[in-house]
Amino acid sequence: MIPWEKIDTARIPGTEGELRLMRRGREFSIMLGTNELMNSRLSGSEEALATLAAKRIDKVARPHFLIGGLGMGFTLRAALAVLGADARIVVAELVPAVVAWARGPMAEIFGDSLNDPRVRIEEADVADVIARHPRSFDAILLDVDNGPEGLTRKANDALYDVSGLQVANAALRRGGVLAVWSSGPNARFPKSLSRAGFAVNEIAVRAAGRGRGVRHVIWLAVKE
Repeated sequence: MIPWEKIDTARIPGTEGELRLMRRGREFSIMLGTNELMNSRLSGSEEALATLAAKRIDKVARPHFLIGGLGMGFTLRAALAVLGADARIVVAELVPAVVAWARGPMAEIFGDSLNDPRVRIEEADVADVIARHPRSFDAILLDVDNGPEGLTRKANDALYDVSGLQVANAALRRGGVLAVWSSGPNARFPKSLSRAGFAVNEIAVRAAGRGRGVRHVIWLAVKE
């Protein structure tokens, strides 16, 4: 068994938490303490976040996407694969080192996705990007923290309460979709989405895709 090697560490802004980028052969992992936040072998649910959202707005001629959280780029690459040449994708990533990892040690995983002309990377809190752009997006995809029950940063909770969801609603164009990834179910969250003015559909997806891996949850919330 090849041992894990620590490649780099990065402080999460506004917290004492530290991310660790680990590598074992060609496999990468991003860790927070003893919790694995993502692994390069498990991409199915993050890819589904993009494909399900894109399908919901497939009649929009020039879709404008906002992705909260770059991570290992699974959602971004899936979005690029299904969206046309006229799409625009903004990726908001809070931790600058994550962007540096994408261009450095994980460059092989990311391929040319960060250089695609449809893509713009903002090193910023996605909540701030949402608040600055009313009626701007056809889809907002949130793969931030662990979902509504976060691990990495207490401030992320404000994305998922009713007030934060109402701000996201205001940032969407008519018929736009808010797609939210979560590591597991949350009985209260669909009710919060409804209160914020969304019609909600909850979908269980496998972490590894093709019916394999643990079950994650995606909420597709359409602006009413």
